[in-house]
Amino acid sequence: MLYSSVNNPKIKELSKLKIKKFRDKQNMFLIEGMHLVKEAYESGLLKELLLLKGTEFQLDVETNYITKNVLKHLSQVESPSGIIGICRAKEMTLQGKKLLILDSVQDPGNIGTIIRSSVAFNIDTIIINDKCADIYSDKVIRSSQGMIFKTNIVKKDLSKFLNEIKGKIPIYGTKVTGGKSLKKLEKISEFAIIMGNEGKGVSENLLQLCDEYLYIPMNKACESLNVGVATSIILYELTK
Repeated sequence: MLYSSVNNPKIKELSKLKIKKFRDKQNMFLIEGMHLVKEAYESGLLKELLLLKGTEFQLDVETNYITKNVLKHLSQVESPSGIIGICRAKEMTLQGKKLLILDSVQDPGNIGTIIRSSVAFNIDTIIINDKCADIYSDKVIRSSQGMIFKTNIVKKDLSKFLNEIKGKIPIYGTKVTGGKSLKKLEKISEFAIIMGNEGKGVSENLLQLCDEYLYIPMNKACESLNVGVATSIILYELTK
């Protein structure tokens, strides 16, 4: 089928998926580009494929076609590829004992980078709070390079969650100063590591629930690292 009008009821409903509350309500989201669509398909999350009329791309999934004006209406990038995927949100539950906790990390690019690093360094579950950037926003998905489909992410009340796991698994908080140097940390197979907000770091009430604090030793001329970069370094050290 060819969709040629932005006023088509289906296209109007799909356009709403660019807004978080509608993604949450429909339990669906949009992706763009061949790479992301392939990742979604391989993960069993791709429901439907929308292709710009004349585009050739075959997958064993319902496929329909759209005109340039509809593509522009649905796309969230400056230069659309002509390939849009309609995906269902993955059902995810807490699992494993290598946990990454994100306290109010708000930049979508940082969230995407952290997701990629979490997959690279074998994190079992990422736990976020309701102040983190939406994991199904276009910017998070694109910056994750499709790793959003290969990871496990759950949303929790962080204070309550930390109280539940305290004593069962070591909890590490991150601070710019103080605590143990990452270089002195022994290899551990179970942990919950907390990374904080870009400007404020880890909340004080969460730091109080930690068993130990960690920091990355670095040149004193550099006050701090981007949370995405810092997370990648810490996860590498924790899991190598």
